[in-house]
Amino acid sequence: MKNNKILVIGSSNTDMTVLTETLPAPGETLLGGEFKMGGGGKGANQAVAAKRLGGDVQFICKVGRDIFGENAIASYKAEGLDTSLILRSEKPSGVALILVDKQAENCISVAGGANEDFSVEDIRSLSSVIEQAGILILQHEIPIPTIVEAAKIAHAAGAYVILNPAPARALPEEIYTCIDLLTPNQTETATMTGLSVSNEEEAAAAAAELRRKGVGNILMTMGSKGSMCFTAEENFFTPALRVKAVDTTAAGDTFCGALAVALSEGKSLKEAAVFATKASSLTVQRRGAQDSLPYRREIDDAC
Repeated sequence: MKNNKILVIGSSNTDMTVLTETLPAPGETLLGGEFKMGGGGKGANQAVAAKRLGGDVQFICKVGRDIFGENAIASYKAEGLDTSLILRSEKPSGVALILVDKQAENCISVAGGANEDFSVEDIRSLSSVIEQAGILILQHEIPIPTIVEAAKIAHAAGAYVILNPAPARALPEEIYTCIDLLTPNQTETATMTGLSVSNEEEAAAAAAELRRKGVGNILMTMGSKGSMCFTAEENFFTPALRVKAVDTTAAGDTFCGALAVALSEGKSLKEAAVFATKASSLTVQRRGAQDSLPYRREIDDAC
């Protein structure tokens, strides 16, 4: 790691969440349920998570010139994030509509808005900032060409590139050799490889295919089971902690932010996976996206 500076480039959304007894079937309207509005977007979630967990974090996103964008920037400032490079769009800020049932299962629909306006040209204008990062975190809620350009610049400058390939989307082959750590779930892994991933043997086969494409390391999350890591030196499993989950919305984002913090502190990938597992186990016990993200003191107290 060339330095401990974490740069997150990605999405910013406002999450509008309704808590329901069950998720509605197509065409069904459910009455009742609690409504909550708060900050979200995978990029923002990962940036806030990394900051709360003690990372030296800079966040770059693109928001609209509307109340949602203004509120988002104010909340990032309150978290202590550097907002000086946040970009503006004439498109509306991104929003996500989320339903969460009493089993903590969710369904989400995202209107990308300004996130979809985050361009390759924007990334090129930020190249000097990207080149200074020790770790770059990317996700799939901004355009794929934008992600590819950022990964290329960071990789060429010697940064450690983490890609959380969510939501599941196909990727061009050229990006894989720029990725030091890929953090897919089973569905995302299947999308990228075309292989079924329903057990440990299939996960290993899919990871081998991703490494053949050029990915350095794969840390595959497997829901309540835990995660599996595949590197050139070893494969290892990190079990999930047994907790009562009430909302899994930001669990994966907490996991990625925590991984980056641990790695920036010089921890091994195995140690980072344990740290990230502890952090995400706290997130799922709370409702909301950014509201559910834990602070470092909570992880330290739990150790």
